[in-house]
Amino acid sequence: MSQEETPEGATVYKSIPDFRFINQDSQVVTPATFSDKAYVADFFFTSCPTICPIMAQNMLSLYNDFEGEERLAFLSHTIDPARDTVGQLKHYATNLGVTDQRWQFVTGNKDSLYAIADDYFNVVVEDPTLPDGFDHSGRFVLVDEQGYIRSFCNGTDPTAVAAFKKDIETLLHEMENANSTH
Repeated sequence: MSQEETPEGATVYKSIPDFRFINQDSQVVTPATFSDKAYVADFFFTSCPTICPIMAQNMLSLYNDFEGEERLAFLSHTIDPARDTVGQLKHYATNLGVTDQRWQFVTGNKDSLYAIADDYFNVVVEDPTLPDGFDHSGRFVLVDEQGYIRSFCNGTDPTAVAAFKKDIETLLHEMENANSTH
């Protein structure tokens, strides 16, 4: 669960710790990159033959659905930093049709990538017995503008992604209301 209640009944969401990765344009990506923005995060690798192509198409659909929405960004972490170089991530992003800074494809230290996957409620494990060498969950995670997890879904399930889209819309509406009261 991404949230808990305090004894007083207040909702407390799980937060994402600090991180530092490099994106497809060789730029540093940290939580500050998403200042005043919500973002959708996932974990993938460019040579994945199984769930990643499905996840990429579902994430691309969300990216396109929220085109022009400056308060929403996307963050895809590779789980194969040995092969997913900055150049490979740039090629992958270009092939998907990502041409702006709303969607960051990041790489970095393998231990850091795998550790933060846990914080996003994602499973990432190297498994040489599998054809692609990795086992990972296909979860999309919605993080609010303060770095707290608000929702997640199975990124390979169209019904779950449709419900997740509603969660994104709800969060953006909350953000709009919070800004209009200040």
